[in-house]
Amino acid sequence: METMIQIKDVTKTFIGKDNTVEALKGINLEIHKGEIYGIIGMSGAGKSTLVRCLNFLERPSSGTVLVEGKDLSTLEDSELRKMRTRIAMIFQHFNLLMQRTVIDNVCFPMEIIRMPKKDALERARELLGIVGLSEKEQAYPAQLSGGQKQRVAIARALATNPRILLCDEATSALDPTTTKAILALLKEINEKYGITIVIITHEMTVVQEICTHVAIIDEGNLAETGTVEEVFQRPKSKAAKKLVFQGEREQYEEMRGKRCIRIVFTSNSSFEPVIANMVLTCKAPVNILLADTRDIGGVAHGQMILQLPEDNAAAEKMIQYLRDRKLEVEELNNYVG
Repeated sequence: METMIQIKDVTKTFIGKDNTVEALKGINLEIHKGEIYGIIGMSGAGKSTLVRCLNFLERPSSGTVLVEGKDLSTLEDSELRKMRTRIAMIFQHFNLLMQRTVIDNVCFPMEIIRMPKKDALERARELLGIVGLSEKEQAYPAQLSGGQKQRVAIARALATNPRILLCDEATSALDPTTTKAILALLKEINEKYGITIVIITHEMTVVQEICTHVAIIDEGNLAETGTVEEVFQRPKSKAAKKLVFQGEREQYEEMRGKRCIRIVFTSNSSFEPVIANMVLTCKAPVNILLADTRDIGGVAHGQMILQLPEDNAAAEKMIQYLRDRKLEVEELNNYVG
C-alpha cells in the first residue's frame, strides 16, 4: 500500500520565557493513501501540534515529515506553498471570511493560485453541489448554521484538488446530528475522490464512525496505534483504555474496589443468552454496570461491563464460562483511575 504521510522521530518543543513544553516526543507514524486516519487524545495531548507539523504550519524541532515521499524540511518556501495546495485543512471554528459570500469563500484559495475567475466560479459551484449548498452561494457565513459553515469550509478545502485533507477537531463545535452528517460527507469524499483524510479529535465516537486506523497521543507520546477495531476490542495502553470508556466516569466510580470484567462482542456474537445462561449455570448474580453498542466500519461492536460476585470461585467460573464461548473477556483494574 502506498505511503502518503510518514512521520519519523518528530519532536516539538515550545520554549517560553518561564518554561519549556515538550509537545511532541519522538512520534513515528505512517499513513497510507486513501485511509481515513484518526489521531485522538485528550485536551493538551499534542494532537493538534502534530497535525500542524504535517503541513509545516509548525516546524518540528527535530525529526522528519515526508509527504508523498518528499521531506518537507528540504523544500524552498515556494515549493512548500505549492505542496500545501495538496494538503488542505479544515478547523473547529470553520475560519471562513465573514465579509465574503459563500461562493467567494470557496473561490478564495483559487484566487491565491491565480486561477482564471471563470474557471474558479465553475469549480466553486461544482464543490457547493458536492457539499449540498448550491442554493446558499450568495449567503454570508453569519446566515449559516454551524453544519453549513463546515460544509463551506470543506468545499473551500477541496478547491485546489488536494491529495490530503487534515481535519482539526472539525466536528467539535457541532451537535451530534450535524456531526454525523459531516462525517458521512467526509466519508463520501474519501470514497469518491480517494483523498487521504486525517482526523484530529478527542472523541472516540468520531474515530469509530469513519476511521480505519487510529493513533492515540498521550502527553506528547504515541501511546498506541492500530485499526479502530483492534483498539476498541483490545486496548493496550492506559490512554486507549480511558478513551474507550470516554464519557463513562460514573461507571469508573462504581468499579472502584470491585472485581469487574469487560466483554466485547460483535454482531456475530450471541450475547444476551450467554449472560443469562452464565448466571443460571454459575448460580450467582452479576451487576451490569455498562452496556452499549457502537458501529465500527459498518459492523456493530458492543461492550458490557459486569461486576462479578465477591466469591472468588464463582467469579473465576464465570470468566471461564465466557471464554469457553469465545467472547473477549478482560479484567478492568487498569481502566480505573
